[in-house]
Amino acid sequence: MRRRLAAAVALMMLAACSPPPEPQRAPSGESPFVYVKNTDIVTEWDPSRSYSNEIIAFQNVYETLTYWNPVTKKSAPRLATSWRSSADGRTWTFQLRSGVTFHTGRTMDAQAVKASIERTMKARTGASYIWDAVSSIRVDGPLTVTFALKYPVPLDLVASAGYAAYIYDTKAAPDLTRWFQQGRDAGSGPYTVSRWNKGKEDELTLTAYDGYWGGWERPHYNTIKFRVVPDPERAYRMLQRGEASFVDRLDSELFQRAQAAPGLRTSDRPSFTTALMLFNTAQGPLKDIRVRKAVQKAVPYQGLIKALGTSVAPASGVVPEGLLGHVPNRTPKQDLKTATRLLQQAGDGPGGRPLRLTMTYAEGEADWQVLVTRLRRALAPLNITLRARSLHWNAQWELGKKRGQDIFVMYWWPDYADGYSYFGQVFHSADPPVFNLSYLNDQQLDAMLDTVPELTVTDRLAAQRVYERATNRVIEQRAAAAVPWVVKSRRALVGGVQGYDENPAYPDVVFVYDLKPSA
Repeated sequence: MRRRLAAAVALMMLAACSPPPEPQRAPSGESPFVYVKNTDIVTEWDPSRSYSNEIIAFQNVYETLTYWNPVTKKSAPRLATSWRSSADGRTWTFQLRSGVTFHTGRTMDAQAVKASIERTMKARTGASYIWDAVSSIRVDGPLTVTFALKYPVPLDLVASAGYAAYIYDTKAAPDLTRWFQQGRDAGSGPYTVSRWNKGKEDELTLTAYDGYWGGWERPHYNTIKFRVVPDPERAYRMLQRGEASFVDRLDSELFQRAQAAPGLRTSDRPSFTTALMLFNTAQGPLKDIRVRKAVQKAVPYQGLIKALGTSVAPASGVVPEGLLGHVPNRTPKQDLKTATRLLQQAGDGPGGRPLRLTMTYAEGEADWQVLVTRLRRALAPLNITLRARSLHWNAQWELGKKRGQDIFVMYWWPDYADGYSYFGQVFHSADPPVFNLSYLNDQQLDAMLDTVPELTVTDRLAAQRVYERATNRVIEQRAAAAVPWVVKSRRALVGGVQGYDENPAYPDVVFVYDLKPSA
């Protein structure tokens, strides 16, 4: 025992006298990872307010306390290495990873985590609601932070959210809002913002952060480029020519071509992304619930699934399969006879007043073109003219906030791996509207939904029953939306890229640090 102890002491003294090892630096000189998307990448630079497509970049720039593991379907360590909760679920303590620095050079510690989350909570926008249960945050040590809750919620799951859970350096600049608006970041992730060309095809470039805690000892991509290409055919050709590394979604025809193409690889997985047709319940023709129900019944659900092929699956309810809140056996079907009767009751439809409906959708999405064609064809015999407008996503969203359309079409995915955000953000009353783009104002539904977060922890069966009632309320009783399909994630990437895996909790995100570059 003494000899071993003496040897250990000698080794410790030698180590103390030796210079520290040279840290691994980010790789340089390799070809970039080029991600091609059909819509704008960045809508909001502030991580406390971010709530759109920039998730695909931000998940490479910023990190969260935990991470949702699609294999275990549980939270896994990220910036926190471990956590525990009290028996009543109202106190959560997280132990943080040591040796983490922000891209600003400052150390990430418990105080920084507290300041980051408190700033996001104060923003009161985007997905900041995920922290609503938090009454206070306490620093219990340099790497220990404790959350006191007003009511129990699965905070380890909340802390893995794709939005509003980012940890960032709140001391990056005196005017942090302006700092972010200039296209800068204050994250701790493996990549940092290098260049932003707003409105351009080569919109965003990220480069490796030398000080990343994960290290750079094995092959990694040094650069990520995000390019905006609305034309899916052109995006596919870029992939074939090696000008792109990854295309986030392909229609059935292009996907089949990619499957057969030499040098390309495809991924085909279920997702948590749902197509939503949100009806304007506040004004215009669809303010009349009979008209809303008629349009809902006129949607050619089966025809859409057939036309879109294996790239989508039928929807059942609002929340997709695999998450708490999914309601099986609610697959919608077209019913033109009922649609005609409802329109005639309203004085519209065949033989009545002609109706004109406007619908907006994001450009560059082939699915929406199919929806426009099929829905227009279904509505014409009902004396309804559909006028559809394709817009850049940011423009569509801004118009939607002003109630500038009758039908707002969009894809929706959860803020974290749970069904609440499908309802709490899309159908809960909100003034001014953010994503409640059906403008539904239903106090009964609100009261119902407000019980879900706590029930998710204390009584999951009761939470499921609330989701079932909420689904019926939104779809049947209020006819605020139609849910035509759930997306299947169909990706194509350069064949040599290794390590890509789909995680439905982070839609369209490629965690580039985990990849091994192609030769």
